[in-house]
Amino acid sequence: MQKPDTTIYDFDQIIDRRNSDSDKWNSYDEDVLPMWVADMDFISPKPVLDVLQARVEHGVFGYPNENTSFEKDLPNIRAIIIEHLAKTYGWQIETKDILLIPGVVTGFRQACLAFAQSDEAVLIQTPVYHPILNVAKTTGIQSQEMEMTLQANGTYIVDWDIFDNSFNAQTRLFILCNPHNPIGKVYTQAELERLAQTCLQNNVIICSDEIHCDLVYQEHQHVPIATIDPEIAQNTITLIAPSKTYNLAGIHCSIAIIQNPEIRRNFRYASKGLVPAVNLFGLAATQAAYQFGGPWLNQMLAYLRSNRDFLVNTIKHKLPGIRMAPPEGTYLGWLDCRAAGIEGNPQNFFLEKARVAFNDGETFGRGGEGFVRLNFGCPRPILEEGLERMIKALNT
Repeated sequence: MQKPDTTIYDFDQIIDRRNSDSDKWNSYDEDVLPMWVADMDFISPKPVLDVLQARVEHGVFGYPNENTSFEKDLPNIRAIIIEHLAKTYGWQIETKDILLIPGVVTGFRQACLAFAQSDEAVLIQTPVYHPILNVAKTTGIQSQEMEMTLQANGTYIVDWDIFDNSFNAQTRLFILCNPHNPIGKVYTQAELERLAQTCLQNNVIICSDEIHCDLVYQEHQHVPIATIDPEIAQNTITLIAPSKTYNLAGIHCSIAIIQNPEIRRNFRYASKGLVPAVNLFGLAATQAAYQFGGPWLNQMLAYLRSNRDFLVNTIKHKLPGIRMAPPEGTYLGWLDCRAAGIEGNPQNFFLEKARVAFNDGETFGRGGEGFVRLNFGCPRPILEEGLERMIKALNT
């Protein structure tokens, strides 16, 4: 039986990832500081490392059974997920509602394959995480887009007239990203109710990417859209994972929560012969993260909040012409560089002049032009260095 994690984690620790198989740290030249992909530079929770080490030491890596646990005295993975959702969000689900899949991106593509034909469409809100932006192309269906409305303070709202008018007879799915990547918005319950009612009125299934749900700052509250009322729950596919929360992206274990049996059956059928089962390391890591990762998560969220506030303050006082509203969730900063006097693409500018790699805002679709996405899920010295490089490049 695992003991409670009493570790005091040092998130200032810099771990050399260039000598690993890290995509983040090996996609650019060695003098480039990578602050792009949503991959934190923090060591994962000790209980997760302990469980994975125990699996390696066991030495036999056959087909896993999802209904058992890595320790005989602990609940299995579905029971742990049910307990986590009930405790964190007051969300009551059943074992049968849970499907384990290799990734959230796999999940929303699977939903498109299951519920839309080639002449039918999925509706998305831009700017948005690029696999969502490209999901229609990758699944052979039609794409419908509505652009989020940027306000003067740098935050975003939904223009309800635009949203309502984005639906037509072709629309079969709406993909919601909440907390939203890249803009960091955490939707309020009132906003979610309004989104959901429009989908119900148009007989459109909601596929809600909630992978960042556990990465929300104290003044905000994540509300799973399926918890609003039973009718909405019966019209929703919710996708979550421990990967962003506990820095386990390379482990590949995600969760689809589908309370409607017909939608669940069709979703599962769309994966036949295409989507593999979750591997045994993914199962073990997910069980350990949700069961024992709370102390690590609490410490990490406090560190992220401090990084976020440092980033906001530095931009405000030392990077004139750049604007960023404090993200309500995620560890991603959405930087508006349009008034900074940068010629051409800001991602290219900072890569060439500052030797810092960000995500290009244009890859997130309409409304992303002139923006970059910055990952502040890193030790403070790395964040400080990246910002100093930006300041120097803009002042040269």
